[in-house]
Amino acid sequence: MSHFYFDTENNSHKSFELPGAKPHYNPDRPGQVEHIFLDLCLDIPHQSYHGSCSIRLLPIRNGIERLTLDAVNLNIQSVKVDEISQNFDYDREKLVIQLSQPTQIGKHLLIDIAYLVEKPQRGLYFIQPDQYYPKKPTQVWTQGEDEDSRFWFPCFDYPGQLSTSEIRVRVPKNLIAISNGELIETKSDGDEKIYHWSQKQVHPTYLMTLAVGDFAEIRDEWQGKPVIYYVEKSRKDDAKRSMGKTPRMMEFLSEKYGYTYAFPKYAQVCVDDFIFGGMENTSTTLLTDRCLLDERAALDNRNTESLVVHELAHQWFGDLLVIKHWSHAWIKEGMASYSEVMWTEHEYGQQEAAYYRLLESRSYLNEDSSRYRRPMVTHVYREAIELYDRHIYEKGSCVYHMIRAELGEELFWQAIQTFVRDNVHKTVETVDLLRAIEKSTGRNLAFLFDQYVYRGGHPDFKVAYSWDGEANLARVTVTQTQAEKNDSKDLFDLKIPIGFGYTQPGKAAQLKTFTVRVNEWEQTFYFPLAEKPQFVSFDVGNNFLKTVTLEYSVPELKAQLEFAPDPICRIYAAEALAKKGGLEATIALSDALKNDLFWGVQVEVAKQLAEIKLNQAFDGLVAGLQDKNPYVRRSVVEALGTIKIHDSYKAVKNLLKNGDPSYYVEAAACRALGSIAAGNLTEKPKEEKVIKQLKSVLAEKPGWNEVVRSGAVGGLAELKTSEAALNLLLEYTQLGLPQSLRLATIRALGKISVGQSPVNLERILDKLAELAKETFFLTQVAVVTALGQMETPKAMGILRSLADQTADGRVRRYAEEEIAKVQKNVGTDNALRQMREELDQLKKQNQELKSRLEGLEAKSK
Repeated sequence: MSHFYFDTENNSHKSFELPGAKPHYNPDRPGQVEHIFLDLCLDIPHQSYHGSCSIRLLPIRNGIERLTLDAVNLNIQSVKVDEISQNFDYDREKLVIQLSQPTQIGKHLLIDIAYLVEKPQRGLYFIQPDQYYPKKPTQVWTQGEDEDSRFWFPCFDYPGQLSTSEIRVRVPKNLIAISNGELIETKSDGDEKIYHWSQKQVHPTYLMTLAVGDFAEIRDEWQGKPVIYYVEKSRKDDAKRSMGKTPRMMEFLSEKYGYTYAFPKYAQVCVDDFIFGGMENTSTTLLTDRCLLDERAALDNRNTESLVVHELAHQWFGDLLVIKHWSHAWIKEGMASYSEVMWTEHEYGQQEAAYYRLLESRSYLNEDSSRYRRPMVTHVYREAIELYDRHIYEKGSCVYHMIRAELGEELFWQAIQTFVRDNVHKTVETVDLLRAIEKSTGRNLAFLFDQYVYRGGHPDFKVAYSWDGEANLARVTVTQTQAEKNDSKDLFDLKIPIGFGYTQPGKAAQLKTFTVRVNEWEQTFYFPLAEKPQFVSFDVGNNFLKTVTLEYSVPELKAQLEFAPDPICRIYAAEALAKKGGLEATIALSDALKNDLFWGVQVEVAKQLAEIKLNQAFDGLVAGLQDKNPYVRRSVVEALGTIKIHDSYKAVKNLLKNGDPSYYVEAAACRALGSIAAGNLTEKPKEEKVIKQLKSVLAEKPGWNEVVRSGAVGGLAELKTSEAALNLLLEYTQLGLPQSLRLATIRALGKISVGQSPVNLERILDKLAELAKETFFLTQVAVVTALGQMETPKAMGILRSLADQTADGRVRRYAEEEIAKVQKNVGTDNALRQMREELDQLKKQNQELKSRLEGLEAKSK
């Protein structure tokens, strides 16, 4: 499953376990579920359906008198076992069947449950046109992970039960029904059509799926197996552009995992209003239709490509090998996320893959520092969906990479292939991966799992370097700053390569590398070298998940930025130079922005240039607006948005006026325009002009996923004291506006609220309270995000009400986290806000003086 994430404020590693969290275990197994057969009839206009669920169960022991199934808010009409009616109790959550005959080992039970459902709460979703969205398609689709299948059919709803399945469904004849496995029969019956699908390989209930709609069917193939893309007919041209690499990905992953794609087909169905990015139902992945790219979006959007390979990887890790319990979800989600890295490396090269890994690590690090810290494997939670966070996705990916770095290329793939082959169509736990590694390589990696999987956190390194010219010794001091001195419990014990770089004109830099054991709070290492190196590379290859602060002198950092072969090493140098500040660092970064051959480094350099509070940074940045790479242009525009001078405003305004081939660059320009205009400028642009320009974007630039207009909304939100900007935002929260634009506007209300008058603050709160009553998952998330940015106790009341009333555990948790955040924000009263504004003004004056001084010093040399 590909997820959306929520960011919250730094809270010094707040506990993952919220009040009400408790240990969760799989229930006792009464037997083995061998087959599930759903026979359903949909009534789409009334958002209801009826039918039966048949379960074939082989008892595991004699004498069982009661069976307990998961079934939430279903209308149970009858229960039969072997065609004999049974008594049952049902409390709207658990269906308890009183067996008339106790179980006998070896004697199958055929459980048949007739039921109907009206307006299901979760699990199965009806999408239809309405008065606000008359062009919305008619669709029905399901979402089972984690424990939502129980909302649309009665079942033993946990991943430890694997069975084959069938779904037979009656739908209007103009619609197509897609499910797991093979289509074994279609039959017309008047105005309706019956589709009968059969999944012959075992899988858990959460991977059973149904998708119904008036889809275009675009057929492809891989090794004779159908590869099919289902999209709305108006998006047919976008299907191949967005998913067309799927057959090559199937070839790539089959080779890497050492096991040929196992299922009879691979379908990808793009559906409307999907609540995640994608869901890897066995042989039939559902994707959000927001992933479909038009030609312009495809210029600088690889998110869809990553999403496609992520969900495809799950067909092995998650579907072929099924986690036994939710606490081990990192096994599948980590590998699916690491498969994004693998595919990037295969398709675009090692530098791109290294940068992709850096971004993944940052996603995890942000959650660790700002939300909570937890072990990757834990069975203590309130709801299993809470586990689906950046610890199991991005950190999981980083752990797989560390295993690869530790074992080496050949042994890593040998281990992964052994893990797959030994566990085909079985359930797995983390220990099974460790066992496969040891079985295939002889290596025991328990030390790595103990440090990164079974406990939370990562090492934070501070690295200092000096050169002893008399002794020809390099001195490197490494401090683990995440740990207290004389306290070993938070220390990491790792073998880290340290490289010393030498450069020659016209040749690539060469590294002399030593591997050292870092296992104490502070250690100093001495390295005998023939001559002084130009730069130092800590953790050559950047294989360990960590943070690094470099305490090198400017000459070493400049050489590292210019010559280090690894892009992440160059990025670390850029960060360290920006912290040094000054004109010399600004010039070095400006040169790197212009000359580095990898766009990822250029992107990061642009960010760091903006961190140097010198006006000269503008000169280095503005040239980047002409870079051919849209990722670089976007980063430059975002950086200019943080430099509050009139020249920045003028450059961004001209870019927005002239346009850019990239949606994302234009969106960044809109946000930057608002940010600069809101700053304390000597020549502050007139607010009315900025609002007018952003209003024209809202009126004139609708487009793919409303990226550009959402950027304009972000720009308006920067104008925190403007009533006119607020009025415009409130207009764009209305039903009937494109969903992605409306959601962006709802989120923006929180940002603009902090500078508004008490009267306008009440207007914002009233609007958010009204929006909080909507039941759509993404709307609720947007409302929570907005409220979490506010600085008034009344926001907490709305959040509490939403947490109490929502049916979704993710929204409930997020709302509770944001309540704590608002409690901190409430202390920010008007006096403190005024102090902040005065501090900003002093910082700007200091920047101007420092820039003049640096310029004078440069001229005097």
